[in-house]
Amino acid sequence: MIKTFALFAITAVAEIVGCYLPYLWLKQGKSAWLLIPAAASLALFAWLLSLHPTAAGRVYAAYGGIYIGVAILWLWAVDGIKPTAWDLVGSVVAITGMAIIMLAPKN
Repeated sequence: MIKTFALFAITAVAEIVGCYLPYLWLKQGKSAWLLIPAAASLALFAWLLSLHPTAAGRVYAAYGGIYIGVAILWLWAVDGIKPTAWDLVGSVVAITGMAIIMLAPKN
């Protein structure tokens, strides 16, 4: 479970970076050269998701819970916005959902 969680967290960072860099270019006037590492980061994201041995739909559903938690951490660490209690509770609910999906008995 810890290995899966860590892989999901790394995957989430790759996805967020891949989306954040174009945001910087489009909304904050940063260099279009940011699109190159953004594309590489999104390719890494797709590859990381492929490392899980279970059905893709289940992986994507479970990954979503971890993505939400990492995105809230990103909000705090990168954007400098302290998460609200509602942000934290929502993250816990999402991560709990991820745990239910990943820890469910397998047939």
